[in-house]
Amino acid sequence: MIIPLAERLQGVKAYYFVKKLEEIRQLKKEGKEVINFGIGSPDLPPSENAVQALVKAATADGAHGYQPYQGIEELRQGIASWYNETYGVGLDTHTNVLPLMGSKEGILHITLAYVNPGEEVLVPNPGYPTYTSLSKLLGANVKPYDLKEENDWYPDFDALEAMDLSKVRLMWVNYPHMPTGTPAKIEVFEKLIAFGKKHNILICHDNPYSLVLNKEQPLSILSVEGAEEVAVELNSFSKSHNMAGWRVGMMVGGEEYIKAALRVKSNIDSGMFLGIQHAAVEALKEEVVWHTERNEIYAKRRDWVWKILDLLGFDYDKKQEGMFVWAKPKNTSGITDIPAFIDNLLHKHHIFFTPGMIFGSNGEGFLRLSLCVSEDLMEKAYERLKALK
Repeated sequence: MIIPLAERLQGVKAYYFVKKLEEIRQLKKEGKEVINFGIGSPDLPPSENAVQALVKAATADGAHGYQPYQGIEELRQGIASWYNETYGVGLDTHTNVLPLMGSKEGILHITLAYVNPGEEVLVPNPGYPTYTSLSKLLGANVKPYDLKEENDWYPDFDALEAMDLSKVRLMWVNYPHMPTGTPAKIEVFEKLIAFGKKHNILICHDNPYSLVLNKEQPLSILSVEGAEEVAVELNSFSKSHNMAGWRVGMMVGGEEYIKAALRVKSNIDSGMFLGIQHAAVEALKEEVVWHTERNEIYAKRRDWVWKILDLLGFDYDKKQEGMFVWAKPKNTSGITDIPAFIDNLLHKHHIFFTPGMIFGSNGEGFLRLSLCVSEDLMEKAYERLKALK
C-alpha cells in the first residue's frame, strides 16, 4: 500500500457477513451443503407484474438514459398512494417522497445532510450495524442507547433523558425492530416524537419490516400528529416485496428534510434505472392477498425455526414480527458461548446462524435466525441437528 488508510476507516470493520459468507463459499467449494439462516435476503420472487414491468421498460425508448434524481412521477405517486392505503399517512408526491436505491442509501444521505464531524448520533443497542458504521465513516460520534429484554426492547426514556444530548443531531429507531422482532407501538412513536421536539433531535425511523408477519395494522411514525416536524422515515421494497437485490426504497417526511437529502443524493448518484422504477410501481399495486400469501409461507417456516430452537434448548418470544427469530439459550441448554456454538455448527454441521453480538453489546448471549430458507432445507437442518442429540 503506497498511502495509509483514511482516518475514517479506523474503528470501522468490514460488514460481519463479508467474512462469514466467504467461509460458507469455501465450505460449498469443498462439497459441503451449508444451510444458511444468516442473512435476510428473500429467496421468494418479486411479483410477476413487477418482473414483467422491468422487462417491458428495459426495451422502451430512453430507458437507458439518466433518470430524474427525485424519481419518476409514477413512482412517487405510487409510494404516496401505498403509504395512504397501508399506513393511513397522506404524502405530497412533490414534497414528501424521495425514492432511494435501497434504504441504506437514505442512512447515508440523512447523516451527510444533518451531522457535522464530531457531532453525535443516537443508535440502538442492539440494532442494525449500518447505523453505527456509516455514522463513524462520516465523522460522527456514535452514542448508543440501550434496548433491553427487561424493557421489551423499547427505549428507556428516563435513561435517554439522563444522557448529555447537547451534541446529538439524529436518533435512529426501527420498529418492528431488527434483530429482536419487537413490534411497533403507537405510544412509543408518540414518546419519540415528543423527545425529538424537546431536544431538537431528528428522529429517523427505519421501517422495512412492517408488512412481514405483522397481524396488526402496519404503523408509520409519520402517523403521529406533528411527526413531520421532527421525523423522517425510511422504507424498502427489499423485505416487503422480495426485491432486495433490486435496490429500491424510499425516504418520506417533511419537505425540508426531503430537500436536504435530495441535495446530497443529486451529488452522489445519477438517478435510478427506469426499469426498476416501473417495476416498483407495479409491485406497490399488489393486493393484500399477495402479501398474505408471502406471510403464510414465512409463518410455516417460522414454525420450523421454533422447532429447531426447541430442539437446541433456546427461548424465544412468539410475538416477534419480521423475517427473523431472536432467541437465547435456556439455562438448561449448556450453551454459554454463542459465537463458539455458531462456529461449531457451521464448520462441523454446516448450519449457520447469526450471533446477536454483531448488533451490539446488548445482543450478546442471543442469536438470530432468518426465515429466508425453504421449508425443505429447514427440515433438513432439523434432522441434521436431531441426529446430534
